[in-house]
Amino acid sequence: MGAALSKLWSSIRNAWTGGATAGKNTQQHQQANGHPKDLESGTHTPARATEPATKMSNIKKYEITEPWLKLNCSLGEGPFWEEETNTIRFLDVEKCKVHRVNLNEGPSSHKIIKDYEGISIGCTADIENNVSEFIFAGKYGYGIANKSTGAYRWIKKVWSESEIAANKHEKFRGNDGAVDSQGRFWAGFMFDPLVADWSDEGAVFRLNPDLSLDRPLSNITIPNGTTWNKKDDTMYFADSPFKTIYQFDFDPATGAVTNKRPFFVMPEDNRYGKDAVPDGHCIDEEGYMWTALHGGGHVLRISPQGEIVAEIKVPTAQPTCPCFAGEELFITSAGGTSGPDGTPADEYAGSCFKINVGVRGLKRFKFKGGEHVEGGKVDGEVVGE
Repeated sequence: MGAALSKLWSSIRNAWTGGATAGKNTQQHQQANGHPKDLESGTHTPARATEPATKMSNIKKYEITEPWLKLNCSLGEGPFWEEETNTIRFLDVEKCKVHRVNLNEGPSSHKIIKDYEGISIGCTADIENNVSEFIFAGKYGYGIANKSTGAYRWIKKVWSESEIAANKHEKFRGNDGAVDSQGRFWAGFMFDPLVADWSDEGAVFRLNPDLSLDRPLSNITIPNGTTWNKKDDTMYFADSPFKTIYQFDFDPATGAVTNKRPFFVMPEDNRYGKDAVPDGHCIDEEGYMWTALHGGGHVLRISPQGEIVAEIKVPTAQPTCPCFAGEELFITSAGGTSGPDGTPADEYAGSCFKINVGVRGLKRFKFKGGEHVEGGKVDGEVVGE
């Protein structure tokens, strides 16, 4: 499965250079001044980074030298801190596993909750008034799983009947997402590189507390890092191949997102490497963003103005997503099976990392549709797998 990850990022590099051949939509990614076309707006991403010029000497430096939990995740993703139990759960999207660690006990408590055997999960969230289960965005849509056993049931498919008839539910999968202040679960869906070629036909869905479904964003390639600022009037979202984190005006009452524009674009000097792209991110209590650079071996702290103010050097090339547990930043990574013959891409590829950064993260909200999520009924009876 690691070969699929390598193939994916190879196709992305080809798309950036205008030479990709995989996938029917490659030609839509032709570049202007070295940057791909924004498929949603029809415009090109800026030729220069939008963040103010940052003197490298002014950037605070951190360095992690070894993993907190040495693993070989093919695509480690979606770390989530369950504050009430002080546990971290995270995912291996390609290996279809959910992991969990009790932070009171440390790495020795690590366990795999469940091997989902072909049913990938892209992101998870807690459910209001439900301490025993979590909600997830997975292969076919939204589902509910038991925190202890992993037993699951589907509650909402995301694709239309015509899209299912075209086999889109098999060719795509869930990726990153989060719950907003009103308890709505936003989740991005992208092409599944294990079974499909590059595609810009992904989307961001929003599951509302009454289990109705919206599709706020379409024509997405690799959705990552959905978050909101402290004032709750701005939503951040990355479509990774464009090397850009976007911001939208956000209306918490309706969930509407408007006025898309760049918040942060990868520096043009390639200081983090030519393959570095923004992956998952989170927001701290001071309003700063921490974003992992897949292919860049760093996690950056970015000011509300889009300026790099700190960087964490991570001892692997493919960090994927950070999340806060108190003042500690927990970081997942990929590449554990991307090397020759399924070996790790580098020594600590696919491991998990942790570092104290002296600030706490913003509160993560819970899905508010708890009374509606019995789901998965056949002949009136709730069924699972």
